[in-house]
Amino acid sequence: MTVGFTLMFVDHSTEAPRTDVSAVAALDEPTRRRLYDHVVRRPGPVSRDEAAEALGLTRQTAAFHLDRLADESLLDVVYQRRSGRTGPGAGRPAKLYQRSTRQVTVSLPERHYELAGRLLAQALEESEVTGEPVRTVLHRKARELGTQLAAQDQADVFDLLERHGFEPRHDADAIVLGNCPFHALAREHTQTVCGMNLHLLGGVLDGLGEGTLQARLAPAPGHCCVRLEPAPSPPGTAGAPERRL
Repeated sequence: MTVGFTLMFVDHSTEAPRTDVSAVAALDEPTRRRLYDHVVRRPGPVSRDEAAEALGLTRQTAAFHLDRLADESLLDVVYQRRSGRTGPGAGRPAKLYQRSTRQVTVSLPERHYELAGRLLAQALEESEVTGEPVRTVLHRKARELGTQLAAQDQADVFDLLERHGFEPRHDADAIVLGNCPFHALAREHTQTVCGMNLHLLGGVLDGLGEGTLQARLAPAPGHCCVRLEPAPSPPGTAGAPERRL
């Protein structure tokens, strides 16, 4: 199920998915949705009185729902003097509402196609400038982003993967991923997208300083193509466990 709003995955706070669900849920109330639609279709900011008159509501009802939409960051609040006058005697600025600069997306299972599109676009643009193969640039950009995500979250690997929609699950000493945030793209462009995902998660491990795990491709039905497995012990380490690939 996908709701028709969009939000950049890279800029999510750790609470963003829950916040987005709350924002979308706020629009389920019919009067609130009518007010939202009215405001975003207007060419300029809308006052409480204007919205109330346009929709046949009391000012108190319009104000309540407009403020709820602002609290959910679906609308932005601005203050302007409608008289056009300034200085003493010009009156207090009016509280106005306009479309929010924030974009919201909610999808179940969680998907992040904007992230993939951004990485692919960056790789193509840099490749055109430098002559470096697109796939090589894509892998480097994905690993850099994974490192950045790890630095932002300051969490352990399992929690970080959970927060970003990978649905991690323990499988003995390994971690399998129950959801691929790039599912549709990975089905149609498997080599490109799974390679990007492999380096993204490798960057996450690098950023967390997680030396006990390694990311490897291990496609399986119902799972992400990447699996996190115990990293091999350095050569000569006493008691190093045997590991089968």
